[in-house]
Amino acid sequence: MAKILAITNQKGGVGKTTTSVNLAASLEAAKRRVLLIDLDPQGNATMGSGVDKSGLQHTVYQALLGSRSMAEVRILSTSGKFDLIPANRELAGAEIEMVDLPQRETRLKAALQEMESEYDFILIDCPPALNLLTLNGLCAANAVMIPMQCEYYALEGLSDLVNTIKKVRANLNPTLEIEGLLRTMFDPRNILAQQVSDQLQQHFGEKVYRTVIPRNVRLAEAPSFGIPALYHDKLSKGTQAYLALAGEMLNRHYPSIEPGQHDHEQKLEA
Repeated sequence: MAKILAITNQKGGVGKTTTSVNLAASLEAAKRRVLLIDLDPQGNATMGSGVDKSGLQHTVYQALLGSRSMAEVRILSTSGKFDLIPANRELAGAEIEMVDLPQRETRLKAALQEMESEYDFILIDCPPALNLLTLNGLCAANAVMIPMQCEYYALEGLSDLVNTIKKVRANLNPTLEIEGLLRTMFDPRNILAQQVSDQLQQHFGEKVYRTVIPRNVRLAEAPSFGIPALYHDKLSKGTQAYLALAGEMLNRHYPSIEPGQHDHEQKLEA
């Protein structure tokens, strides 16, 4: 069965979409079957995967409302080489329309069942809010990745998110767990960032990924070209960090397999 990972944080601008797109590309480069689901009405993951969101006829919106299957909505990200369930602004209306539908919190989970077995990893880029769309992402997932900046307000928001995850686990999805906390946009010269990072490690221990995503120009540039950073500049620090994160995840889930850098390099050269 696929590892279904909701990438979420109700705070905006913490690197959720950057992580979703670049982790999908890095896992695909490690020869894993990957599906990225854009669950944010802004459609940034769709654009970052090289797809023009304004020209889409079918998106995750139709899949959530039941008028299209996930297979009918799915497209290939040619720039990222992974499969994509795209989104655009019409998804903003889904929350209102889903309120009166049966099993409104688990519609994404139900829609995904037909294709779960086709993938090793399914990544869900959730919107920056604890709303019905995010709740669908949490109910469909078996684990949560929390990207966060190492700053004071991030700790405050983390507490709310952890409480939400506990409620979802208690009432809707008993298998949901926190996969890990990912430190993003990290500047080691910032003393506060170091202090917050230390606090995270003390409180969450092994739940904090060893990999740290640095502030990096190439990561910021890549979306404007509609490609993951891996195919924009594979030697940049940002790219190398996401390749390392993919390797860390693979070691967690397939401890007998050594993905290593060699797999990535072989795939990129092919």
